[in-house]
Amino acid sequence: MIFNFRIRSKSDIVALAFVVLTVLSLSQKVSATEPTRKFIAADSSKSRVAIIGENGKTEWEHKIGGLHDLHVLPSGNVLLQTSWTEVAEINPATNEIVWQYDSMKRPENAGKRLEIHAFQRLPNGSTMVAESGPGNVIEVDNDLQVVHAMKLRVVKPDAHRDTRLVRKLTNGNTLVCHEGDGLVREYDPSGKTVWEYAVPLFDRKPAGGHGVEAFGNQAFSAIRLPNGNTLIGTGNGHSVLEVTPAEQIIWSLHQNDLPGIQLAWVTSLQVLPGGNILINNCHAGPNNPQLIEVNREKKVVWSFKDFDRFGDSLTNSQMLAVDGVALPLDGAKLLR
Repeated sequence: MIFNFRIRSKSDIVALAFVVLTVLSLSQKVSATEPTRKFIAADSSKSRVAIIGENGKTEWEHKIGGLHDLHVLPSGNVLLQTSWTEVAEINPATNEIVWQYDSMKRPENAGKRLEIHAFQRLPNGSTMVAESGPGNVIEVDNDLQVVHAMKLRVVKPDAHRDTRLVRKLTNGNTLVCHEGDGLVREYDPSGKTVWEYAVPLFDRKPAGGHGVEAFGNQAFSAIRLPNGNTLIGTGNGHSVLEVTPAEQIIWSLHQNDLPGIQLAWVTSLQVLPGGNILINNCHAGPNNPQLIEVNREKKVVWSFKDFDRFGDSLTNSQMLAVDGVALPLDGAKLLR
């Protein structure tokens, strides 16, 4: 903006000073504008999943039990767990369950200890479900018929720890976080291992617990990035790692890298369209935010801390809008 302003008197000087101060004041207000976010999040300790609008108000909520995965579908429906063994699609407008899969009703699972920790609606309309315990990743259609099944390789079988998040990739392979084994493994459709990464302990000894005092390599989440690398949420490793196909760490965020914030159990991740990373900071206690958005320079762009509506077990989230712009709910730009 260019001003053609000729000073002829003292009053002109006063007027010019007023204009300058007004412009500076407006620019400061613009720069001080807080980022706004709309998201869905779930916390089993509060038995709540909720959509929080950009104004900070609860737009929808639903009671839940144990939950380790969560998706808002392109239809606006929510795909979630109603228990450790059931997955349901719910219409938030009516709270009606429009689709449901109960793993214990599948004859092959009769009498077995089983837990579900991951699921995903696929582009063809089927739903991928990881069944920990039996060690299967299956795909079921809308009529609950199994259209594909794949056996997992688990070194330390445990229904609660065989898997955390599992995602089917665009190449047809499946990326699995094996929490109990401390690794991320990519399987082809036949169940053959084509890539794996053992989450490192960084020369530290494991420590028990769930909070900031704990330590281990119990991987919770993994995202295959467009560049072929894999972004990993290391669970009680308190970190986020970007790993190349050659297993080299090229970017990382560790427990004490963010001033004034400690990471605890790093659970679900989401890479936003601008490249920022949404981190679920679970079991970190009331002195730390439950959700943190950071850029690649490891600067906090936005954070969320609310121990009234949510508690210390906020494991899963999905960002739905950033500064008034809705985010994609499917396709290549949805990275979570």
